[in-house]
Amino acid sequence: QVQLLESGGGLVQTGGSLTLSCAASGTGFVIYAMGWYRQAPGKQRELVASITRGYVTNYADSVKGRFTISRDNAKNTANLQMNSLEPEDTATYYCNAKTFDGYVHNYWGQGTQVTVSS
Repeated sequence: QVQLLESGGGLVQTGGSLTLSCAASGTGFVIYAMGWYRQAPGKQRELVASITRGYVTNYADSVKGRFTISRDNAKNTANLQMNSLEPEDTATYYCNAKTFDGYVHNYWGQGTQVTVSS
């Protein structure tokens, strides 16, 4: 089992920056991908950014050039640096971790709120 603990959400003005952090804990696992998803009220959860164990990244078009995902494999942590924030970025952000043992297992954090005021 993998437990994910998120931190770093908050309230920021348009154009501001925030960094989200996610730390994975547990034993007997290897995380092959970590990512951040977000869900705004009335909308589906969507991928924001992901990063593999080999540091291959993937971003939603809406955040390319503004957000940067990074990870530390030794510490099982992942950060999301968010710059030039817009009101449309307001959502609950969830950390995701994937492990593989013949099957893909998804683990989720409890979510952290990001609110961007105009």
